[in-house]
Amino acid sequence: MKEFELKYGCNPNQKPSKIFMANGNELPIKILNGRPGYINFLDALNSWQLVKEIKVALGKPAATSFKHVSPTSAAIGIPMSDKLKKACFVDDIEGLDNSEIATAYARARGTDRMSSFGDWIALSDVCDKTTALLIKREVSDGIIAPGYTDEALEILKSKRKGSYNIVEIDENYIPDENEIKQVYGITFQQGRNNFKIDNDLLNELVTENKNLPDFAKQDLIIALITLKYTQSNSVCYAVDGQAIGVGAGQQSRIHCTRLAGNKADIWHLRQHEKVLNLPFLDSVGRPDRDNCIDVYISDDYEDILADGIWENFFKVKPEILTREEKKEYLAAIKGVSLASDAFFPFGDNIERARKSGVDYIAQPGGSIRDDNVIEACNKYGIAMAFTHMRLFHH
Repeated sequence: MKEFELKYGCNPNQKPSKIFMANGNELPIKILNGRPGYINFLDALNSWQLVKEIKVALGKPAATSFKHVSPTSAAIGIPMSDKLKKACFVDDIEGLDNSEIATAYARARGTDRMSSFGDWIALSDVCDKTTALLIKREVSDGIIAPGYTDEALEILKSKRKGSYNIVEIDENYIPDENEIKQVYGITFQQGRNNFKIDNDLLNELVTENKNLPDFAKQDLIIALITLKYTQSNSVCYAVDGQAIGVGAGQQSRIHCTRLAGNKADIWHLRQHEKVLNLPFLDSVGRPDRDNCIDVYISDDYEDILADGIWENFFKVKPEILTREEKKEYLAAIKGVSLASDAFFPFGDNIERARKSGVDYIAQPGGSIRDDNVIEACNKYGIAMAFTHMRLFHH
């Protein structure tokens, strides 16, 4: 297939629309089901690069959940605790522990379930039956992967009344070194961002704490590669093999840090015993449970716990998760990693990061206030590496 006609571009009025290879070659993809749109393909091709690079860097199957050309999360396939499975709504999936790619997707989708509603999925490895069963019950626009087992393909084809978008990509495809796009009729050209992210990028520790354990290096690599395909400005928190908070497309660095930090805090609070044991009515579906949990964790909990309202969601009225309980729970969080796609201009970013349990940081460095940022890290014993590489993505 040399070109694929799309229904429309970013918006319904933007016609005609298609994808094709400028050099006349065959497209490196096959559409196995559905009719993906313009934004679907932007998500698909960006998300595929992300998981492919994580797989190369860490040697583990990787998955990501994308919305509007930015990842909500990315994760590798490492075992999940029973607590985490319950928080991610996957504690009922048989065989999950036997499938690394399914575990990677369960983590990625379960991180920020509100943002992942209607996502585009990318898998670094062949989609198997267990992963397909996970995807089948979620609201999703489509998936890209290097292959699908016969069972997985049949399961996915049954989604959305048979219209679910399924794309297969040639994992050996290598794009041209130069990228070209047009804006307002003007052509832009640049070299592809082939910058390699690996452990060698984390060697320059500029803080008093020079200890960067292997698990932190793993999480920082995941965070940095995630940022490479996130709309800038962006900051990413990661822990235990997955991105847990992505702050994308903010004009201010501190707003990135706050937004991503708030998402990371919500991810942690979803594992609080009060949240895990919310007595939902059997009739309350997964999306509504996600909405309820999000409100329950927030300061607007009365919106679902007020008399006359809670009865619509719960068997019995839940106890409030107080501000003091949330603060105490989050204060015990340690070992979180944080990466930034550009330098931190002020120490206030470190102050905010610390509130979300950050002990390890990777950022380009190069600010005139680097000394202030390093001093803030030293105050808390945080280890910070300078990468000297900006990761803007637009």
